[in-house]
Amino acid sequence: MADIVTYVLTDGVAVITMDDGKANAMSLALQQAIHAALDQAERDAAPVVLAGRPGILSAGFDLKTLAASGQPAVDMLNGGLELAIRLLSFPHPVVIACGGHAIAMGVFILLCGDYRIGVRGNFRYTANEVAIGMTMPFSTIEILRQRVTPAALTRSVLLAEIFTPDNAVETGFLDLVVDESELMTTAIEFANSTSSLNADAHTHSKKRLRADVITAIREGLVKDYDGWKKQFL
Repeated sequence: MADIVTYVLTDGVAVITMDDGKANAMSLALQQAIHAALDQAERDAAPVVLAGRPGILSAGFDLKTLAASGQPAVDMLNGGLELAIRLLSFPHPVVIACGGHAIAMGVFILLCGDYRIGVRGNFRYTANEVAIGMTMPFSTIEILRQRVTPAALTRSVLLAEIFTPDNAVETGFLDLVVDESELMTTAIEFANSTSSLNADAHTHSKKRLRADVITAIREGLVKDYDGWKKQFL
């Protein structure tokens, strides 16, 4: 596990914190470190709290890697969606503690948690692809579709609307908004409370609930991957 991701088992909860000192760009290195932490959480059979650094969960993919093109860019894009699929299908409850902005791939990661907690403040949740001249990937449309309201889906995909803590719960981006000082305590307490659930029932119910979603994401990812190869290779 790299220094950019830390893993702490607290009260039976696996707290995974991303902090690259900047915007938590979803680089290959960050993705690999998150996977390593999730591996440990599976070994510990623990619910997960996935958090970012103060002020930001993630601002999306590493722009330097995208600008350089080549196979690393394709691998990074594909890897980000594979990470999203893993979070959606993780066998234990996943709580996302979003202490600030969630942009592009950052907002897609946010939408893959079983329970999402944000903080009050001047923060943005946005799929900004259309705003930066990128056609929304097939796979990320499906990630949005499975969690946000139909109206928010259209405004996200076609208009790159910026959502905030003020409207994030009603539009489906968050489940709860708290003060910043309460974020981690609330997230850990909520994750700990899931210990009362039957673990096998949770896992199998999650598979049933998200089977069609994951199939749709994977089918979209096949088409996206072909497009990324044409664009970056």
